[in-house]
Amino acid sequence: MNKLKLEILGLSSSQSQTGSFALVLGEVEGNRRLPIIIGMFEAQAIAIEIEKILPNRPMTHDLFKAFANNFHFTIEEIVISDLKEGVFFAKIVCTDGLKKMEIDARPSDAIAIGLRFDSPIYTYENILAEAGIVLTDEADDEPEVKAEAKPKAKRSEATKSKDDFKNLSVDKLNELLKEAIEKEDYERAAKLRDELSKRN
Repeated sequence: MNKLKLEILGLSSSQSQTGSFALVLGEVEGNRRLPIIIGMFEAQAIAIEIEKILPNRPMTHDLFKAFANNFHFTIEEIVISDLKEGVFFAKIVCTDGLKKMEIDARPSDAIAIGLRFDSPIYTYENILAEAGIVLTDEADDEPEVKAEAKPKAKRSEATKSKDDFKNLSVDKLNELLKEAIEKEDYERAAKLRDELSKRN
């Protein structure tokens, strides 16, 4: 299976789940986005490395890097390898120079570790086809990667009703999906995408 390279486009606080963040990955040679909901601690570990902030004491992912370096392991790449029932899976591909190994991990942890090794991030076409969101030409510029949370945008009436999309038509869902992408509300876009997937 061909791997598609991804880059980190944005990290913003979740508008519906306290303590959660939306990590937005983008296809390097394409216009699809892959939003993944991650926890607060993993978001902090990713943001700290992106912003090149040095914590007073090593964080867990820094400890992993120190451990790997001391045993002469390097991280070759991070692969978002699977998607089952809305849950993403990842693999950390590492080597000691002689043999290559794959370690199962949550995508958030894998990416936090991969950033510390400057490792590329990949996924497969079937995952982007199923969970990717196509960015339209009308959408605004790329979201910036920031450690701080984005201010909450005004939300529509449909959003206020706790994102209950079950009673909406497919046309209405597509309209709301387009609107969410234009507002860079990737978490909501992911929920709309999942509802549309259930109906296909």
